[in-house]
Amino acid sequence: MLLVLGALLSGSPTVGLSDAVAQQRSAYEELQTFSGVLNHVRLNYVDSVTYAQMVRAAIDGVLHALDPHSLFFSRDDWERRNALERGDLAVTGLSFENVDSAITVLSVSPRSPAARAGVLPGDRLTTVNDTAIAGLDVEKIALRMAGEKGSKVRLQFERGPRLEPDTFTVTVKRDYLHPLSVSIVRMADSATGYVRLDEFGPTAAEEVHRGLKDLKGKGMRRLILDLRANPGGYVIAAVELASEFLPKGTVVFRTRGRKKDVDTTYTTKRNGDFRDLPMVVLIDEYSASAAEALSASLQDHDRALILGRRSFGKALMQADFLVLPNGDDLHLTIGYVLSPSGRFIQRRYRGLAVEQYTTLAGKGGAAEDTLRLFRTDSGRPVRGGGGVTPDVALAPPAPLPVWWSVASDSGFDFAIADSVALTLGLTPAGRDAWMTSPEQWRGMLVAPFLARVRARLHVAAPVDTALEARLARILALRAAEVRWGPEARDEFLVRASADVRSALGYFPRLAALLAAPAR
Repeated sequence: MLLVLGALLSGSPTVGLSDAVAQQRSAYEELQTFSGVLNHVRLNYVDSVTYAQMVRAAIDGVLHALDPHSLFFSRDDWERRNALERGDLAVTGLSFENVDSAITVLSVSPRSPAARAGVLPGDRLTTVNDTAIAGLDVEKIALRMAGEKGSKVRLQFERGPRLEPDTFTVTVKRDYLHPLSVSIVRMADSATGYVRLDEFGPTAAEEVHRGLKDLKGKGMRRLILDLRANPGGYVIAAVELASEFLPKGTVVFRTRGRKKDVDTTYTTKRNGDFRDLPMVVLIDEYSASAAEALSASLQDHDRALILGRRSFGKALMQADFLVLPNGDDLHLTIGYVLSPSGRFIQRRYRGLAVEQYTTLAGKGGAAEDTLRLFRTDSGRPVRGGGGVTPDVALAPPAPLPVWWSVASDSGFDFAIADSVALTLGLTPAGRDAWMTSPEQWRGMLVAPFLARVRARLHVAAPVDTALEARLARILALRAAEVRWGPEARDEFLVRASADVRSALGYFPRLAALLAAPAR
């Protein structure tokens, strides 16, 4: 009635009123249809079904029809989710994303229980404690994976082609993880600093700032910022971190939604202490969310050269709403995140089923998604849709076969690497020699490791040159850590990385690559 009165007082034509009534009647009829279906199911379905079950399923169906990231949590699940975010629950060290209808490992926390078990990004989770998880949301899986410290969870994974996958099972002991956002800060060479940012936690910018100050004192004149396999986190942390590298008042990104209070432009609040530092950023297909927002911003402002593989493609903004009377939680997408040039790097989801949407992870998506051309500050062409495309594409590492993780879970890798580690010299010269001896790694580590795998797992375990080289690096890394400690592990990760070596090679051409294109 109030809506009708408002239309009359405003002088709106009667045809508008008729349309409004028609729309109201249509909505009423739709709700009557829905109510009728629920009633028929409750009365006539072969199994007994409660209204609570049907309403919850309906809510989930509505949210899935909107986008892949809007979710509904019961009050109990919401409280457990908050406990998980606070770090009050023991975890396995895995983060997941729905990729091609499969719950897929997006990242593995360094030194976590899952890392020790040999689980890798890209592995597809199929069961938890021998119970299938098909149809569950990623957030619900995270809740199921958490538990008491020391408790164990049995996980089954697939790896390899979807049609003919290999499967393996590991048992992971839950533990409390309070990882820092930054895991490695060191010099990659005499002039180049290296910072590995694993996630955008609440102190990410502060941690990076401390690391950069330390590296500057060691002679850093240029920087490699490693965002590979960074699943994101606090988007505001990306703004704070961007402030280290950009002048005051620079746009980092914008958010846009239906409601005006969602429309916000996030800018730097100060002149960055490292705004003139030459920089290369490493990304890959597991760099997501806040990691993509930062990468796109630095790319748009020609502030850093982006190297690696196309990023994951996630740029939707969610907010939580309390749903009465039970205090349940609605985690609803309310906006888009746009780069400074206006790019929307979210992969396609409108008009697509969840199964179609998830197949585009880390890919460009359909051609029409990337038809629109954007320009960086200097005029370099960039495109939106399906993640951040690097300025320079790098080849991916050789995929690890499933028998690798079975061997890791059985401790074969540690046994071989640990025994070899005891034979290595403790002197600085011995350590330096090990860091740069791939032939030695292959002979001392890969050959006995493969022999043990083939004998005990009864598999052929074929390897090509690329796989052999990756196995050698992994085993040699373990040996370095056992012999010389965690600092040697970090040194090895930097010195033995093909992506880091590529990044070092681009610094002499950095200015030219980021300059305005020739007309």
